[in-house]
Amino acid sequence: MSIKSNIHSILNSIPKNVSLIAVSKTKPDSAILEAYNAGQRIFGENKIQEMVEKHEVLPKDIEWHMIGHLQSNKVKYMAPFVSLIHGVDGLKKLEEINKQAIKNNRIIDCLLQIKIATEETKFGLSIEDSNKLLESDEFKKLTHIHIKGFMGMASFTNDETIVKNEFRILKKYLNSTKNYELTNFTPSILSMGMSGDYKIAIEEGSNMIRVGSSIFGERNYI
Repeated sequence: MSIKSNIHSILNSIPKNVSLIAVSKTKPDSAILEAYNAGQRIFGENKIQEMVEKHEVLPKDIEWHMIGHLQSNKVKYMAPFVSLIHGVDGLKKLEEINKQAIKNNRIIDCLLQIKIATEETKFGLSIEDSNKLLESDEFKKLTHIHIKGFMGMASFTNDETIVKNEFRILKKYLNSTKNYELTNFTPSILSMGMSGDYKIAIEEGSNMIRVGSSIFGERNYI
């Protein structure tokens, strides 16, 4: 199937309230344009330099999402245009995003990454540390970031019970945080689910999925 067919197949199979992020990391501009011409407008990258290069040459109405592990020293390069930063896992990174947002006269939307998987290779805050962050005076001072919700990655396993339980943890946590009265924290987005597990993620409450190989084909490793 073509990229266009893949996108339309996914969109026709998911609820209207679920946002599709086309994970375009390592993919050439031509593939992104094919997806763009099929109507896709939201793309996810995991390397800031690659995202900056693509932003410079591709249509300006594309929403670029940073979905990879965040390096604070590179935030300044995407601060002028990034639409949503998914993988924020600490106060220091939020402070750097806030600093660069001020320089660009923007409020930058972010998601806190919560570690729901048991795998050591996965990044993210524990629920306890996330609560401490949200309750801290330092967080309340960050007027140029806006936490819109949470992102999580389930364990890489064929055991659907494990995956479901991990997604369920994050959905339950999202619901538990809606009583926070903070101007820079209004949680509504739950970014969870990728090509292999997005259908399960949606069943468990995801409203934003990050899909790469099911759109573009197998990943190119660079």
